Amino acid sequence: MSHITENLAVIHQRIENACKKCNRNPAEVSLLLATKTVSAEHILIALQSGEWLIGENKVQELKEKSDALKDVPHQAHFIGHLQTNKIKEVLRYADCIQSVDRLELVQKLDQRLQFEGRSMDIMLQVNTSYEESKFGVNPESALTFAKEVSRYDTLRVKGLMTIGLFSAAQEKVRRCFQLLKNIQLTLSELALPNCDLQHLSMGMSTDLETAIEEGATMVRVGTAIFGSRIYPDSYYWNEQSLQK
Repeated sequence: MSHITENLAVIHQRIENACKKCNRNPAEVSLLLATKTVSAEHILIALQSGEWLIGENKVQELKEKSDALKDVPHQAHFIGHLQTNKIKEVLRYADCIQSVDRLELVQKLDQRLQFEGRSMDIMLQVNTSYEESKFGVNPESALTFAKEVSRYDTLRVKGLMTIGLFSAAQEKVRRCFQLLKNIQLTLSELALPNCDLQHLSMGMSTDLETAIEEGATMVRVGTAIFGSRIYPDSYYWNEQSLQK
């Protein structure tokens, strides 16, 4: 599986080049391996090559792979739509939930965390492309939502996450990332409790350079490392397909 390590080297070079272009330190940008549908065997190759962040879209996959990956140091982020009936499981296997997007989920996460006597790192997902097929809070509601979430001491807000427009027109994609950055700047000025908005999780295989130019601190890359999946990325981030 040498292609995985070779692809990782290419991605890290892309990150470095993008950072140089906009005078950023490459150390400011983390690579999160988007591992939906990727076998534990292939993920292990990446982790043993020095990677340490993985992101899963489905709780079942997170659970099924955890045993095979437990002996290799890493962090597992949940980056897919989280149904409230999966909260108990996701809290068991994830180190961070990047897709917090509604008050009902916040309240039920808080209830479970209070019961377990602990807290959890989260990110707030914003639908910067305004697409009905995407999850995430509306950008105009992001400030209000963040204020509501900040009231819950069990939830540590570490940043914002978005899925940019699936488009070859990079300037349209760029506007999504610029919007998320502007929301981060506005929220940071409010100095809300339980909110340390250091991270912007945005950018994937096709648009990571644009995301880095607009301030991404974490890019989520799967296809360019592990190869193409049966369905395109848009399928895995589509609300309608996930409800089937």
